[in-house]
Amino acid sequence: MVITTFPAILDRALRGDDISPSEGVVLLKQRDPEAIAAIHNTADQIRHMQAGDTITYVINRNINFTNICEQHCSFCAFRRDDGDDGAYWLDWTQILEKATDGVQRGATEICMQGGLNPQAKINGKSLPYYLKLVSTIKQEFPHIHLHAFSPQEVQFIARVDGLNYADVIAALRDAGVGSMPGTAAEVLDDEVRRVLCPEKINTATWLEIVSTAHQLGLHTTSTMLSGHIETVEQQIGHLEKLRSLQQTAIKNGYPAKITEFILLPFVGQEAPKPLRRRVGRDQPILEDALLLGAVARIFLGNWIPNHQPSWVKLGLSGAMSALVSGCNDIGGTLMEEHITTMAGAVGGTCMEVETLQTAIASLGRPCQQRDTLYQPV
Repeated sequence: MVITTFPAILDRALRGDDISPSEGVVLLKQRDPEAIAAIHNTADQIRHMQAGDTITYVINRNINFTNICEQHCSFCAFRRDDGDDGAYWLDWTQILEKATDGVQRGATEICMQGGLNPQAKINGKSLPYYLKLVSTIKQEFPHIHLHAFSPQEVQFIARVDGLNYADVIAALRDAGVGSMPGTAAEVLDDEVRRVLCPEKINTATWLEIVSTAHQLGLHTTSTMLSGHIETVEQQIGHLEKLRSLQQTAIKNGYPAKITEFILLPFVGQEAPKPLRRRVGRDQPILEDALLLGAVARIFLGNWIPNHQPSWVKLGLSGAMSALVSGCNDIGGTLMEEHITTMAGAVGGTCMEVETLQTAIASLGRPCQQRDTLYQPV
């Protein structure tokens, strides 16, 4: 197969064609500053065509309900064993206090994820505990959108209780979960996962659970944890799997699909030492994250039009750079973020709406509050 020249790839993308995985690899391997600038510029033009010029944001509140976790992912500085210094597990009163705080501050979304705590059960079962997490919030605030429980958490509940994935997802949906975070994806390549997160679900299981959610009417997001041990070929392989997953949902007329893509650059400052030594740096390389984000827009944008950087990981100025190289959404206010912050991220744990709006205004583009599913608020 003849690999198209670099300018021809960008021309084809600007005409609205999907680029191939091999063409995506060509883009990611560019090192010439002029070529990289052309990729950023192309991604920004494509963003304009696919998502317009308005930069969106959501007012949301994070609740990480426990950091006690049975798994030992090599990048994770958040997890603790029960009894460790810093281990915590919120009770129902604390969950409700945090939800109330979010609502009082204008949140339309509660984003809720946590460690895989083997003790998190009611009457010896895992699913009733998770359903109570949902009902504790939804009984008090029926109109709040609950964006909750990753594919890994779905698999954990199913394994502990001997259920299939569809039963778990349907029960969570019926209890009031509105959408599923596409986290725990890390890199959708089992070679990478064997090093990064050997106890986590494999690639096929992640894809199966997300596709099942789409079939059951639960929208999901999609993510990639980048900039650690993965190759550019594995990065493009990840994007190809996401694109194929979205094409399947659209082609089959599923009632839900992927709403957004979020690039999550690896923060290694507080990561366990073996991976930190292997990666060799504490903070993301902004240039690498911006190039990958731009290529993700070019590769995915026909199918997943909303792209978001992580201000927690890149800082607000880094996220602003991403908004002129392919991204159209700045994400959420979060209000309290533990997982990335405990890894040593410098972006902070909370962003005031006014701060986001001021930053967006500095780019000379309009801003718009949205809900979780990208409807204007």
